[in-house]
Amino acid sequence: MFPTLQIGPLSLQTPGLMLLLAVWLGLTLSERYAARHDVSPDTLYNLVFTALIAGVLGGRIVYAARFPSAFANSPLSLLSLNPGLFDVTGGLAAALLGAIIFGQRKELSLWPTLDALTPFFAVLVIGVGLSHLASGEAFGVETGLPWGIELWGARRHPTQIYEILAALLTLGLIWPKQADSQSPAGSRFLTFAALTAGARLFLEAFRGDSTLIFNGLRTAQLAAWVVLAAALWGLDRLGKPAKSQEQNSQ
Repeated sequence: MFPTLQIGPLSLQTPGLMLLLAVWLGLTLSERYAARHDVSPDTLYNLVFTALIAGVLGGRIVYAARFPSAFANSPLSLLSLNPGLFDVTGGLAAALLGAIIFGQRKELSLWPTLDALTPFFAVLVIGVGLSHLASGEAFGVETGLPWGIELWGARRHPTQIYEILAALLTLGLIWPKQADSQSPAGSRFLTFAALTAGARLFLEAFRGDSTLIFNGLRTAQLAAWVVLAAALWGLDRLGKPAKSQEQNSQ
């Protein structure tokens, strides 16, 4: 694991740097293919920027409210790039709220916008995996397999690497193609959501730090089942109008 990157006197938090690079690369890809979904690249950029600012501020504010002692001795830590000082749920809620407000003001169509953002989401998931690899978070259960890695005093499944490989496979499967123009709006995003949720169901089985509820049920797997069911239902609904048109034409 490499939590910090030392460049002369400058010390950078590697997990945060991985996320920033993923945001930049993902947004670049989404802007490149935005026109295929009748979305302005500039509008897409402003949407993501607004959501990110809202998410970062919201996640840090919620974390500071929950753990004020973490910033008592060093208030400047509020500006740190360390993703460990961040409440994920609060950040996601704030980012979603910011995106909804921006989208409504610009009168953006939901499904074309989500399709245009799908490459961004896919690359961001890769960045999250790289961030976990750098920090040692999201570690695996102990294993005797030859590809296990030494982490936190034990030989463990390299779940961070599994996460990165699954995200790369998902990106390859949803990569923009010319034939996508014939697909219903929303199909790319829902396909990405289904693939990501399916991968999470698999990956959580190897995690050693999962949050458990009831009789050992993993909360991430429960959420993944909900997302997978919703995505598959949405894909089915999107496919029905196309089937109806084909039957009518015959």
